[in-house]
Amino acid sequence: MSAPDIQAVKTYLLELQDRICAALEKEDGKAKFAEDLWQRKEGGGGRSRVMAEGAVFEQAGIGFSHVYGEKMPPSATVHRPELAGRDFQALGVSLVFHPRNPYIPTTHCNVRFFIAQKDNTEPVWWFGGGFDLTPYYGYEEDAVHWHQTAQAACAPFGNHVYPAYKKWCDDYFFLKHRNEPRGIGGIFYDDLNEGGFERCFNFMQSVGDHFLPAYLPVVARRKNTAYGERERDFQLYRRGRYVEFNLVYDRGTLFGLQSGGRTESILMSLPPLVKWRYNWHPAPGTEEAKLYEVFLQPRDWLSGK
Repeated sequence: MSAPDIQAVKTYLLELQDRICAALEKEDGKAKFAEDLWQRKEGGGGRSRVMAEGAVFEQAGIGFSHVYGEKMPPSATVHRPELAGRDFQALGVSLVFHPRNPYIPTTHCNVRFFIAQKDNTEPVWWFGGGFDLTPYYGYEEDAVHWHQTAQAACAPFGNHVYPAYKKWCDDYFFLKHRNEPRGIGGIFYDDLNEGGFERCFNFMQSVGDHFLPAYLPVVARRKNTAYGERERDFQLYRRGRYVEFNLVYDRGTLFGLQSGGRTESILMSLPPLVKWRYNWHPAPGTEEAKLYEVFLQPRDWLSGK
């Protein structure tokens, strides 16, 4: 079984961040990513990039981080008490893109690697991540394309992988306090070390490499769709759900804050503008209601059921 190669993971993650930034700048055509380099006093740091006030993207954040230390944060040890007392390293790229046009979905992608080590013992390591899509106005062809690409990312690793990780995504990106999904899902996985380092690393790369082919065609189809104040208002309202999930449930947010990460980089996933409205529901028969009735329901997008 191959030993973990932390440098190989780091090299891939930095290249992935570069590649996604270049593609997004090309798609936007106006704005560029601003870069911040930061360090954590406990060990490690990162490279945060944010695009703001673009033609297509109102705000897009993508961060690379490589943090390490001796004290594990509670979010990492609560389900894995055997990690207590070990040195750790955590590497990852995480992104959230908030488009300007309400007909373009918000999206999230994350790929990460974690390793905990202790003298005279085998290291404990795993990969995690995935990508998911959060539309404001749903389109069947976009949802099908998104899930077909997610399936393609998983296909070389077994026919069972996509269905299992789709369900994991549906279950994870769910707002329990509202009893509704965050969006139409995608794939999500964590604690992956089955089959050895090389196989798991290859899977992480496949997930990262399939993100742009999954998202950019959706952006291209919707970025010129005309919209008005009604659609914009609904977009800002639904962004509130995104904020609620990231601040209440997201494991990456909790890990980042508890491990002493850079707050600005951790919270750059939040949208620049958002609304909340008391006890509001869309009128029956509207396109806004269709989001809830059709797209925020459990669905096998590949079979149409």
